[in-house]
Amino acid sequence: MKIEAEWMRGGTSKCWVFETGQLGETGTSPDVLLPRLFGSPDHRQIDGVGGATSTTSKAMILHRPADDDVDVEFTFAQVGIEEAAVDWGSNCGNCSAVVGLYAIEKGWVVPTGDVTRIVTRNTNTGQIIIQRVSTPSGALPIVPQAQMPGVPFPGYRVGLGFQDPAGKTTGSLLPTGAATDTITAGGTRWTVSMVDAGAPVVILRAEDLGLDPERYDSWSAGVELQLETLEHIRRQAAVRMGLAATTSEAARAVPKVAIAASPAQADSESDVSVMMLSMGKPHPALAITGSIALTLAARTPGTVLNDITGSTVRPTLRLRTPAGVIETWSEERDGSLLVGVDRTARTIATTTIHLPEALGSAVDASFASATN
Repeated sequence: MKIEAEWMRGGTSKCWVFETGQLGETGTSPDVLLPRLFGSPDHRQIDGVGGATSTTSKAMILHRPADDDVDVEFTFAQVGIEEAAVDWGSNCGNCSAVVGLYAIEKGWVVPTGDVTRIVTRNTNTGQIIIQRVSTPSGALPIVPQAQMPGVPFPGYRVGLGFQDPAGKTTGSLLPTGAATDTITAGGTRWTVSMVDAGAPVVILRAEDLGLDPERYDSWSAGVELQLETLEHIRRQAAVRMGLAATTSEAARAVPKVAIAASPAQADSESDVSVMMLSMGKPHPALAITGSIALTLAARTPGTVLNDITGSTVRPTLRLRTPAGVIETWSEERDGSLLVGVDRTARTIATTTIHLPEALGSAVDASFASATN
């Protein structure tokens, strides 16, 4: 059997994009299908289409809903690398940027004006994301020219506006009801903020981890030495936030972990320095859903991030990341709060993926038993 798919870059991530009907034709569960297509479990993903990193082992599943208020619905899948598993517990903001572009390129949405507005819904979280794709004179540019931090080549500009993002996973911006909480891990008591907006995130101070705000370039090495402790904190936060009944049941992708500090004194380009963990490792840039949580955390008195950025509500927040400075924005529109960020996206390839023979046989067998 074969599956048609698009290989696309969204922001600083890459993902395989499928339509719901294409996956449905295989007759097998995506929890079984996607790991095998990606080549998991194998840290190289050598016999599949996965990229062997958390930012390149992703899938987006799209369909056109009957709902007139939404143009495209999409489901995000974080595909395990060293385990044959799929995490459906959160969305990927970077990969979300491919949805609007895909809809235009496939003719699902007709461009109108210099910016085409596409209403999308993420089914993992129920989050409405208003996408604004740059379409000068009512068309995608022949040659994409928009640049963004963390990507060396241009793409099409896509603005992502998360509509009223607070509490989409847990029901509350502050799932524990407190701006800060204390978690004990590795024999130490850690002050953290647990925030749910865009994605659930647990935020720690860099100084508490022994990281020097004046030497941001040294953070990655320092974080690598403390991954086990950070994982204990993350799993306890999952229980506190109601995402898991026990620490052992905590999903790999949520909550995310963010480490923050005031920018270096010589850094006039950012409001806060941030390093985020993705699937247990330092993220090479920043999870965009996590940046939405950080933006609302900065606006919420008493949180770790608010203590760093100050109580003044600002229309933009500049986040120093390993890939450069990423700027988020907030605006009130039609009685809703939009929190967003600009990304770029590009289609890399249109291709046919061949199902492994063993999986195809299993699919054929399931069809045969179902029809007998």
